[in-house]
Amino acid sequence: MLINDHFKPRSTDIIVATFPKCGTTWLRALVFSIINRNSFDFSDHPLRNANPQELVLFFEGYLHKYGSTSFVDGLPSPRLLSTHLPYSLFPTRMTDDTSACRFVYICRDPKDVLVSKWHFSNKLRPKEVPPLSLEEAFDLFCKGVSHYGPFWDHVLGYWKASVESPKKVLFLTYEDVKKESLGCVR
Repeated sequence: MLINDHFKPRSTDIIVATFPKCGTTWLRALVFSIINRNSFDFSDHPLRNANPQELVLFFEGYLHKYGSTSFVDGLPSPRLLSTHLPYSLFPTRMTDDTSACRFVYICRDPKDVLVSKWHFSNKLRPKEVPPLSLEEAFDLFCKGVSHYGPFWDHVLGYWKASVESPKKVLFLTYEDVKKESLGCVR
């Protein structure tokens, strides 16, 4: 609701979008590096000293923290923001063809997403909570139980948008970027 009611996209905004555990940090670093390729010398590049999560703000995290979208108002253009939100949750003023706001999305092999999410969840669980078995995690994943909805719906939303508006949504796969990074970032 906050995004729909208050966020004012700029034509230069770039939204880095992923389903959790699909390469979010890596994609943030890549996009930040590309956008700022002429802004810093290698010796003092921000990625040498800062985590990509500090350089490309996580939209939902800041919305939760501040309760408003005002945290992005002072950011210089182009604003780089990261999200796990499905494409369908963004207002049409960001997703229709009249908006110059762009999205970069990366998806990953669902087996790898599941295993990464399973390890991550078990590391973060409180000690008093028993670990989630891989079988339980698999069952939940297949049922679409996730903070951001079913994996396939998430991927399909961005994929369809990339087919309909390829200049607005760049759809990448983790495996392709890993295999042929240079070809994917050109």
